[in-house]
Amino acid sequence: MPFTVVRFNLVDPRATPESLSARYRAAVEMAAYADAHGVDTVQTEEHHGVANNWLPSPFAFAGAVFGATRRIAVTVSAIIGPLHDPLRLAEDIAVLDLLSGGRLVTVAGIGYRPEEYEERGVDWGRRGKLQDLLLETLLTAWTGEPFTYGGRTVRVTPRPLTQPHPLLLVGGSSRAAARRAARLGLPFFPSAHLPELEAYYRERCAEYGTEGWTMMPAEVTPLLHLSEDPDRTWALHGEHFLHEARTYASWQSKDIRSAVRSAATTVAELRAEGVYRVVTPEECLALDPESLVLHPLCGGMPPEEGWRSVRLFCDEVVPRLTA
Repeated sequence: MPFTVVRFNLVDPRATPESLSARYRAAVEMAAYADAHGVDTVQTEEHHGVANNWLPSPFAFAGAVFGATRRIAVTVSAIIGPLHDPLRLAEDIAVLDLLSGGRLVTVAGIGYRPEEYEERGVDWGRRGKLQDLLLETLLTAWTGEPFTYGGRTVRVTPRPLTQPHPLLLVGGSSRAAARRAARLGLPFFPSAHLPELEAYYRERCAEYGTEGWTMMPAEVTPLLHLSEDPDRTWALHGEHFLHEARTYASWQSKDIRSAVRSAATTVAELRAEGVYRVVTPEECLALDPESLVLHPLCGGMPPEEGWRSVRLFCDEVVPRLTA
């Protein structure tokens, strides 16, 4: 059975504070609907200072989702690790782990936008060392015991519910990220389908004497929107998919490998690529992938259209997957 995901980044390039508030509340309500209908996880992410209002606070959003749900996980994929204060992040994740009963999954990457580092006053050139410090601090802090940090003795309380610690993965598309995960004995989350990097990670685990596993995107993992009339949806709302695709494309370089990668400049080109797909429930069931990723509010999609997609997915697809 495919792993089922509902993804939210809350982008809206034309938002007012009032419309963005409605979008956030709709996303939490959609997460609750997905929870009640057996979807496996809500996925969210982190970006800062983006003109289209990309979500900058995934843990605040996760807390709202946990308050509205009972069983669904929230996967934060990914945080930009070096932009976080390690002690504060250890506390925030511990509290969310306790609040949710262990339903939080955190993927820590280092990001790929130097402007986010500049905006936060963090040295882009030190991002690897800062990521090492973050991950090492989190693992030590969650023991609940005093330890030395920055030349002083500190202690992080409360301890998380999940033992030995909340689920923490190292994300990235580089050998440095794979080595970091292997050295710390943490699972690895490649940012794209990179079997050669997965093999390298396993080799480094053997070298360090650690155990690990990978959560790697499939070779083809389209972002889905469900509709009873895909032609009509593309005609009315294709601009929203294209907006997100062009935003991602503007951030990527030859050194960045991502599961979401599009060269489209028009809605027609985007539809032909297949990175974003609008499908009927029957077409969705026929995809037979490792995971189904629904993206109901993509690129500023109107909430009412997002709700149509969520209801079709939860009412007509998910029950038939479990059956």
